Amino acid sequence: MSQYLLAIDQGTTSSRAIIFDAKGVRVGQSQQEFPQHFPNDGWVEHDPNDLWQSTLTVCQNVLKDTGIDADAIASIGITNQRETTVLWDTETGETVYNAIVWQDRRTSQYCQSLVDKDYSELVQSKQACSSTLTFLRPRFVGSREC
Repeated sequence: MSQYLLAIDQGTTSSRAIIFDAKGVRVGQSQQEFPQHFPNDGWVEHDPNDLWQSTLTVCQNVLKDTGIDADAIASIGITNQRETTVLWDTETGETVYNAIVWQDRRTSQYCQSLVDKDYSELVQSKQACSSTLTFLRPRFVGSREC
């Protein structure tokens, strides 16, 4: 019978998996850090394979460490970096380049030009979040610079 929740937190510096029982009590957890890459000043990247492998590893480890069979997992919850972007080839499924992390500043000048042109309100209405440089960061423009 499925009786556990597996929560996956794929964060900026590590991946973590936590198992909760039916009462919400934490039964076990596993965490693994992965490297960040800084190829240029203001650029922050992750190898997408590191994200995947660390997430897979912590899930396998928490199941092994707790002795819980995967069939006993009723549900999986996932939280991630949200604004980190990965591009992949739709034909091969392979990633095209490293993940561009939410902290990356490679398009900050472009973003500032949108603010200077008074496009902040328009952008905010389209993306439903703040037009500050933290959130207003078009990743695909930056990916062309890779």
